[in-house]
Amino acid sequence: MVGIGILVSNNCLCHMNNHPPLLLSIPGNIIGSGIFVSPKGVMENASSVGLALIVWIVTGIITAIGALCYAELGVTIPKSGGDYSYVKDIFGGLAGFLRLWIAVLVIYPTNQAVIALTFSNYVLQPLFPTCFPPENGLRLLAAVCLLLLTWVNCSSVRWATRVQDIFTAGKLLALALIIIMGIVQICKGEYFWLEPANAFDPFQEYDVGLIALAFLQGSFAYGGWNFLNYVTEELVDPYVNLPRAIFISIPLVTFVYVFANIAYVTAMSPQELLASNAVAVTFGEKLLGVMSWIMPISVALSTFGGVNGSLFTSSRLFFAGAREGHLPSLLAMIHVKRCTPIPALLFTCLSTLLMLCTSDMYTLINYVGFINYLFYGVTVAGQIVLRIKAPDMHRPIRISLVWPVIYLLFWAFLLIFSLYSEPIVCGLGMAIMLTGVPVYFLGVYWDNKPECFNSFVGKSIKNNFVFTINWNFLQMNSTLFNL
Repeated sequence: MVGIGILVSNNCLCHMNNHPPLLLSIPGNIIGSGIFVSPKGVMENASSVGLALIVWIVTGIITAIGALCYAELGVTIPKSGGDYSYVKDIFGGLAGFLRLWIAVLVIYPTNQAVIALTFSNYVLQPLFPTCFPPENGLRLLAAVCLLLLTWVNCSSVRWATRVQDIFTAGKLLALALIIIMGIVQICKGEYFWLEPANAFDPFQEYDVGLIALAFLQGSFAYGGWNFLNYVTEELVDPYVNLPRAIFISIPLVTFVYVFANIAYVTAMSPQELLASNAVAVTFGEKLLGVMSWIMPISVALSTFGGVNGSLFTSSRLFFAGAREGHLPSLLAMIHVKRCTPIPALLFTCLSTLLMLCTSDMYTLINYVGFINYLFYGVTVAGQIVLRIKAPDMHRPIRISLVWPVIYLLFWAFLLIFSLYSEPIVCGLGMAIMLTGVPVYFLGVYWDNKPECFNSFVGKSIKNNFVFTINWNFLQMNSTLFNL
């Protein structure tokens, strides 16, 4: 059968004012598996309880500054696609393509692998109370989770949204229990590790490179703060609603994360926290007694929903890239009857399965965190470049340049010392990014390619697929998610 072309319409906008939950979609998108896996990584690299809490607070502040910078860019360049669209418009097609390339090959697959491994850790840890679960078991269960949810997302958008609605409750229950139990512990006088003399007593020597890695671990938990920039075209009055969502969400998330970590150390010493691969499970075993089973189930539900949400939203970035001719059109296509992005979902699933060659979540977080921050900084630098290149450009939101400068100073510190501490992991990410350069010149920049070349790379797809895109449908269903 002959393939149906891409049918796109941008006329149907999702009215934010008619969907109040969208204002809270940033905290819903941020809060996920990160708070259940990153505390160990932050503590391990910060070297003390006090510095670990400072890392969580500072990461929240830097996230808020980055979100403000993105808010200005989002209303100045009102395109869906987030930093991909901004980098492409400011620095040109190659820079935009590299952002998309690294997102497709590294960022989305690695994020999904970490969430899936967190799911398998919290499912299996109660079955191995005296040791860590076997690595092969962790990877196998994570793979089963990915394959099952890929099938769900390929089969029906409605099923995917139902899964998200049901499993989102898991993270809310787990975090509420952790914070409430932490408050109870403090009221009972269990705050030894929060006293200044003990909080800043290091269990290993402080190291600037390790502190940079602590920030990378913390930043993973804050991932998703730029979610609304990917749907700017769908927002009504974004220059009012974007800042409003930022001012509501980032302080709320920072509060939740800091108090969750305070709660952890009211029940566990730093050594006990570092000895656990499922921090919330250990916390529940110490404080919940016979009801400790609630914690692993809640976190498993949360992370299962997190994998589902990540699989669903990745198709939006594929669409933005294909619209600019930076990806094969197949990856932006949706099945004409099921209205699901089957090619994009299958590609994402396969690339995520490759990331499961290791079960070391903290190495994966350093890997993806470094690349994420690299492009966050490039995007924020683009804000300054755009101010210089187009000073009279209409900017409904205009923030002081002090904020992007502060962000870039922190960015430089983070990247330099992360690369110093983990040269192989961070260098590998940069090497994969640079492989996109020849791909860009061969696949995108070279216009007069022979037909045989186009057929080889999948640019011309005329047989075996009956797909179509209805962008209205994607926009309508995106509001069903409160990730």
